[in-house]
Amino acid sequence: MSSAISAGQATVISCLRYRNAVQAIKWLCEAFGFEEHLVVPGDNDTIAHAQLRFGSGMIMLGSARDDDFGRFVKPMDGTDAPTTQSCYVIVPDVDGHCEKARAAGARIVSEPEDQDYGGRLYSCRDVEGHVWSFGSYDPWADVTE
Repeated sequence: MSSAISAGQATVISCLRYRNAVQAIKWLCEAFGFEEHLVVPGDNDTIAHAQLRFGSGMIMLGSARDDDFGRFVKPMDGTDAPTTQSCYVIVPDVDGHCEKARAAGARIVSEPEDQDYGGRLYSCRDVEGHVWSFGSYDPWADVTE
């Protein structure tokens, strides 16, 4: 492991684009419990770049735009559109987290349920349709270095 990475920091960070990133940041913090780490405003009420923290994890996001990255990563065509990936976030209280997200308007696509591999899990779509899964299963728990 590179010495430039501090112990406990995530080395994989999801990157998302939103049509209304200003609204998405507020919603992700309210519904899911993320905290703003860095928000760089762009032109015309857009977000050039943002970093939101959750525990030792982080996501990066920004407003949809036509740039090099934006040619490959775009918001979905609708809130029901299929997606090719989703984020998984470890939470201690899956049912409580689900209820908080539901109250904020998350569309629950998979209710909290115990999993065969361990832990409990639910999945939902956010304000623009990105799929998120929240579970108590910690894949790091049995990893030794």
